[in-house]
Amino acid sequence: MNRKLPILHGNQLDIPLFEKELTDKIIGAAIEVHRALGPGLLESAYQVCMEHESKLQKLPFESQVAIPLNYKGLALNAGYKIDLIYDKRVIVELKAVETVLPVHEAQLITYLKLTGIHVGLLINFNVPVLKNGIYRRVL
Repeated sequence: MNRKLPILHGNQLDIPLFEKELTDKIIGAAIEVHRALGPGLLESAYQVCMEHESKLQKLPFESQVAIPLNYKGLALNAGYKIDLIYDKRVIVELKAVETVLPVHEAQLITYLKLTGIHVGLLINFNVPVLKNGIYRRVL
């Protein structure tokens, strides 16, 4: 992975966003889904619609990806699944909850650690304006 060093502009530190182009496209797909459906549906409905919209926009992704969990040589089939992984570079965890809790963010960060992927989006569709439901995390 080619990580760039921060660039200094005047008194500001301009830190480039990792995977910005791809995350912008994913967010665009999510906005399209939210614009059509609005808040109030189950997470599973948004999952299917994100998959469909991603296909329409030709975004490479995998859905419901099982995460292998290993504890000191013991393989655990704990049933953890990542909602979406785009181009093996960005994890997307979908929610349709009243409030995003720290446990939701911890889930995303754990998925990032377990997969070695560095960028993740937590998208909560249960908000009036989707930009208020998008959380970006980078490890």
